Amino acid sequence: MSRIESLAEYLRAEGRRKLDRVEVRDGGRNARSALALLDAAAYTRSLGDDDPLMTVLVETGCFGPHGFDDFQPGEQVAGLVRSWESGEPWQLLMAIRCALQGTPA
Repeated sequence: MSRIESLAEYLRAEGRRKLDRVEVRDGGRNARSALALLDAAAYTRSLGDDDPLMTVLVETGCFGPHGFDDFQPGEQVAGLVRSWESGEPWQLLMAIRCALQGTPA
């Protein structure tokens, strides 16, 4: 599995997890989050391996110590993805990149 596919699969799995989540009176939050994450997963598949986001993910160890493992986000990225409720796919990916680089989104 390529890095792009691995990242997309992670986002897709998180989106599906949100779809399965039932909370009384969530006001549609989980549904919005699921759609945003599934949209981001589809968008991610259009990226190239030379995309700057992929470089940051590799450099920060999200694909293991040598950059060849499946996508394994740290707690910071996992928390960002879990809390993502809405927005354009590129906004989520930019937020991940900024979080890993320590710059404001």
